[in-house]
Amino acid sequence: MSDQATDVLLNRNGTASSRRGGWMMIATILIEAWDLYALSFVLVFIKAEYKPTDFELGFLTAGVQGGALIGAILGGYIADRLGRKRVFVLTMILFIALALAQGFSHSVWDLIIMRILIGIPLGSDISNGYAYIMESMSKGAREKMGSRWQGMFGIGEVISIVIITIMYATGIDHAILWRVALAIGALPAVFLLLARLDLPETPLYLIQRGKFVKAKEVSLKLFNEPLDMLPNQDVHIDKAKVGDFLKVIWADPIKRKASIFAWISNACQGAEFTAFGFYLPVILITAGVGVASNANLTGTNVVTAAIYVLATISGFLAPAMIAKTGHRGVAMWGYGLAFVGLVAGAFALGNNIQWLIVLAAAVLMWGHYWDASNGMTIASMVAPARFKATASGFGYIFVKGASFFGAFVFPIMTKSWGPVGATLAVSVLSLIGFLSAKFLLPEVYGYVEKEAAPEPSKLGA
Repeated sequence: MSDQATDVLLNRNGTASSRRGGWMMIATILIEAWDLYALSFVLVFIKAEYKPTDFELGFLTAGVQGGALIGAILGGYIADRLGRKRVFVLTMILFIALALAQGFSHSVWDLIIMRILIGIPLGSDISNGYAYIMESMSKGAREKMGSRWQGMFGIGEVISIVIITIMYATGIDHAILWRVALAIGALPAVFLLLARLDLPETPLYLIQRGKFVKAKEVSLKLFNEPLDMLPNQDVHIDKAKVGDFLKVIWADPIKRKASIFAWISNACQGAEFTAFGFYLPVILITAGVGVASNANLTGTNVVTAAIYVLATISGFLAPAMIAKTGHRGVAMWGYGLAFVGLVAGAFALGNNIQWLIVLAAAVLMWGHYWDASNGMTIASMVAPARFKATASGFGYIFVKGASFFGAFVFPIMTKSWGPVGATLAVSVLSLIGFLSAKFLLPEVYGYVEKEAAPEPSKLGA
């Protein structure tokens, strides 16, 4: 009966309530983008105050990625145990407290520890949020919403650039500016927490836990579906074993190939962007783009903002691109453009061609916002309902593991190989992503997950 109800909901049209829930989940990306990229724009001020070593700088820039990696590991598992709503309320509360705390650090290691801790609720919320989107929205709509995460990232990045640039232009003391820039991320988190409080638990989670009475109530609200096949009473259903997750994924050819691509793509795009994109302001300053000197960052921030505005447009066009070319098409176009942008960027850096550096960065960002749009969507979409959050969390591990690696290693690579060699090394990741999309990914646009029943000989007593 629970399988029948799950199948019905996965094929039903959603309501305004289900769309609102999807937007509330994807809005988390704005907060993560603010926190993550505000740091890149104030890093020069933190370096001036704390004078970190190369090792400390690597941990400082990669700390939130490392924390998000831990959060991704724990978040999906906990969400499949405690429920989606409990986790997204808890993660927002933790983020608010930690965002404020990092503004009061007294040393570089205080800040590093805060950055690691703040990444935990961010990673947990993303994995939980994707499960909520895939379980609360209708077929097609859930894919489009999940693919909007790069557009939301772009908005968060542009907002952070604009606000930090305004604060810088007003002449605020730099030691105060970077603290305010990091702590102010708590404000949108407060609004998001309040907006989420009245969101219901997803009916699919409730069904998998045997909470049929509540599931029928929530299903009416989100899908206008009474789920008449379920009894009007709760029943006991054994919890899914986490150890069965990979067995289930591996047993189905489509689930297996799509999931492997999602994991590869998440890793490639995570390192691709964090290595080059995160350090874009530093790269532009070093190349002298938009500034007369390192003391004047306004021109660089304007150029960076323009690039991110273009990237944001790309991110919001990704769902339409997926509808037209499928998941394979948008991934191949995205990674192909990112590869071209990185190779052109390496050439421009080597020859100090400033206009080409900007153009290459724009091409890279446009491509990246397409290639990164669907990895998390695919990983969560093809997983059975009982493993949605686990699948999202597992997929996000690859994003944050690669992002941590990219943020930590790129400065070292740049110092050892120079900006040209480091950029060419990153381009290899884009090439791997392109080849994975072309030769590995089965087309799963419009895919509705359905787990085959076990053969009678394999049923227990």
